[in-house]
Amino acid sequence: ILSELIKKDGFNFAFDPKGCDSCSGNCCIGESGYIWINTQEIKALALNLNLDVEELKRRYLNKISYKYSIKEIKLSSNNFACSFFNLEKKQCSIYSVRPNQCRTFPFWDYFKENEKEVYKECPAIKNL
Repeated sequence: ILSELIKKDGFNFAFDPKGCDSCSGNCCIGESGYIWINTQEIKALALNLNLDVEELKRRYLNKISYKYSIKEIKLSSNNFACSFFNLEKKQCSIYSVRPNQCRTFPFWDYFKENEKEVYKECPAIKNL
């Protein structure tokens, strides 16, 4: 069965969702970074987890200036995972309410300038 490649204007690569099946969650694990989540996404996540917003923020988010980022779990030196990534199943535990940053991967402006990185990180990236 052929899967449908996802393409986006301005990007020189495509994304094959089937590639996720053979990956260990490279987009959710690696160097420490920010996993931005906005107010609307925080409310949806809190509802999904049956937590009030303040409890969600306390347990799972870091406040960076006026924004929030999902906390990470340190796996080893310079290797971190999103706290919502299920390491056993190798999948996102909040997939239906994941933040837009996660939904738009790999079509980030950063990868327009750093295309080699996305090819290294993600086995689902295909040449156009």
